[in-house]
Amino acid sequence: MKKHICIHGHFYQPPRENAWLEAIEQQDSAYPYHDWNERINAECYGPNSASRILNGDHRIVDIVNNYSRISFNFGPTLLSWMEKNSNEIYQAILKADQKSMDRFSGHGSAIAQVYNHIIMPLANLRDKETQVKWGIKDFQSRFNRRPEGMWLAETAVDTETLEVLAENDISYTILAPRQIKRFRKVGASKWLTPADDPFFHCRPYKYLLPSGKEINLFFYNGEVSQSVAFSNILDNGKLFAKALYDSFIGNENDICLTHIATDGESYGHHHKHGDMALAFCLKEIEENKNFELTNYGEFLSKHTPEYEAEIHENSSWSCVHGVERWKADCGCNSGGKPGWHQKWREPLRTTLDELREKLIQVYKNEMPFFCNDIWYVRNEFISVLLDRNEDTVSDFITKHAVNIRSHEDESKFLRLLEMQRNAMLMYTSCGWFFDDISGIETVQILQYANRAIQLAERESDVFLNEWFKKEISKAESNTKKHTDGKKIYEAWVEPKRLTLSNVAAHYAVATLFSENPERIEIWNYIGISEDFERHQAGDFILSVGRTVVHSKVTHSMKNFDFAVLYLGQSHIIGSMAVDLTDKAYLKMKSEIVKNFNDGQLSDTIALLQKYFGQQKFSIWNLFRDDQRAVLLQIVENRVENADEILKDVYNRNYNLMGILHKANLPLPILFQKNKEAVVNHEIISCFKGDRVHPSQLENLVVEFKKWEVPLDKTQIEFVAGQRVYSLIKELVQSPDDLKLLRTIRRVMDSLEQLEVKPDLVPIQDKYYQIYKALYSNDTLDKKLIPTDYEAWDKLFRQIGDSLNMDLFKTKD
Repeated sequence: MKKHICIHGHFYQPPRENAWLEAIEQQDSAYPYHDWNERINAECYGPNSASRILNGDHRIVDIVNNYSRISFNFGPTLLSWMEKNSNEIYQAILKADQKSMDRFSGHGSAIAQVYNHIIMPLANLRDKETQVKWGIKDFQSRFNRRPEGMWLAETAVDTETLEVLAENDISYTILAPRQIKRFRKVGASKWLTPADDPFFHCRPYKYLLPSGKEINLFFYNGEVSQSVAFSNILDNGKLFAKALYDSFIGNENDICLTHIATDGESYGHHHKHGDMALAFCLKEIEENKNFELTNYGEFLSKHTPEYEAEIHENSSWSCVHGVERWKADCGCNSGGKPGWHQKWREPLRTTLDELREKLIQVYKNEMPFFCNDIWYVRNEFISVLLDRNEDTVSDFITKHAVNIRSHEDESKFLRLLEMQRNAMLMYTSCGWFFDDISGIETVQILQYANRAIQLAERESDVFLNEWFKKEISKAESNTKKHTDGKKIYEAWVEPKRLTLSNVAAHYAVATLFSENPERIEIWNYIGISEDFERHQAGDFILSVGRTVVHSKVTHSMKNFDFAVLYLGQSHIIGSMAVDLTDKAYLKMKSEIVKNFNDGQLSDTIALLQKYFGQQKFSIWNLFRDDQRAVLLQIVENRVENADEILKDVYNRNYNLMGILHKANLPLPILFQKNKEAVVNHEIISCFKGDRVHPSQLENLVVEFKKWEVPLDKTQIEFVAGQRVYSLIKELVQSPDDLKLLRTIRRVMDSLEQLEVKPDLVPIQDKYYQIYKALYSNDTLDKKLIPTDYEAWDKLFRQIGDSLNMDLFKTKD
């Protein structure tokens, strides 16, 4: 009996993008990362694409891509983020699927997922169909093949959902062991339950659907899966492998598959270095002749299901009560807030369901003007979401819309589809999963609801926002400050709502600092000035112009005239209007520019009020990330000025400090603090410059040792890691550059003497890439390094030692 093992990872993050900007804003709770996607990408998704295998000395002997040897799914919205923000890891995931096809008899390890992780049994049939179709199209566009399997959000299932999967040619899905109701051998009359066969999860099953179609089901091993997710089994790869081996004990079935399924984030985010335990476990299994790694597609191709099963309707893997966790106070929660209730879940679900029906009515009333099959067009809208640009949008409109007589018609057609998209995003499962309606996940889905409401009110005569707030007020919060859903909505959701006027104010402020102020892309908006002037007088800046702002998503556009002043530090005053005549605009621009250039600031500010009225905007009208960027730029300029002063004090008193040091006399506190600030700043600047100069860094090491300066290691490690990574990336492109190799070596030596330990992971990845490209059986390819062969080889091995790499079987 051949024993097969399959490990499935469900890799997923909820969509976190601002519903108007289509970008993730700064999330302080993810510090030191920009947002939670970025943090979990660094802790989990990246490490699993290049996971370390260590020897007994805890040195790296190999780097492997875990995805190529497991079964996995990635949420489409997460892959969309990754494609734009972490393309190298994204490409590694795609390549892993290609490699898995070679390993597993032509069956790729990646499977699809319902598009934005909605709880399928709680969705209406149309949303189920769109979620599946969008998930399939997204998968095909990325992996260049049709998916064999599909992951259901929270493995939540009912028969109607399985019908939709089968209708769309999905071969299988993966469920929790408690979701099987009963099973029997095909052709047998007697039904069995899990109590009758403790190894029921070791085989695939057919599910015969009412329509006459069928789908295959896998019920994972719950005991081992729970250990991976919630115990310390990932502390040791050998323990992990042993748990999988032990699951076969007592199983005498001819077909024998142990398979587990957990959140993929277990391997690195929930359990630090869990990716390394997974890598070691996979290596252990591959080297054991009694066991064989497989994936679900390959296993099905070799083992046609001999049993059929029935499921528990409306069941899931993360709620013992079925799917109550996403609609009721069932008792399931994170456990992090003892005593908190989840009574808010029911009114949240009820209100969103009522909103969905109202949005459907708007769609049914307005969309038939543009097309006959309005739901088919919604299903096809995924083609725009996958590659939103002028050509794809234009092609989509040409193919699917009629009666487009004006730009406004085109914009309305797109707005109605965006309304429907947001109406599905507001059902993302995480909105109900955690402990309170005030959580960032629930606030996020309320933001999508707000966006859908805005679009509906724009395209019809319905007014939904006040009604929505009244209904959501029935959702009681556990927090004292914001006691119900309405207060949370008003505090954290409504202020996020954007209009083109908000974007125009951002654009106007941005023109003060932009290198190309005539055209600025603001996330998914574009501001283009038809007329623009920028003037500077000392620290003061004036921007004045006439611009058109338009949305890349809905093609909405609006014209604005503006004038904005930067008065130093964080002081910005601006105004804008939509109704100035050409004559009034030219007169306004002429007068404001003249007074500014004449140094008449008070008169310039008075003219803003004269032409634009009382309404003004400031730096606080910038979107959060840009607001921070501008403030940090202002701070950096001030720091540079301060550094010059501190450095002058340091240099003028250097000899005196040396004499005091030699005489073992304490330095005055001001000299001490000044010295620390200068040395730290110089080290940081050394790494932040255009090029790193090893000799300059080595001199700073001398200063560090001489004065025993306490270092800002957090900041130095960050900038040093970035710099060394950029150097080794250059080496990938120019591997025969011996001078560059020497620079890397000298920098690494300096860091060691500074006792600074930057993040080596991305640097090790590039080093390994060079090693694989240039070495064969520990021998450097002389054709690739034709000159200074021995010196290059020696330096490269030394750098590997500094990086804790032990790749060479033969030592230098």
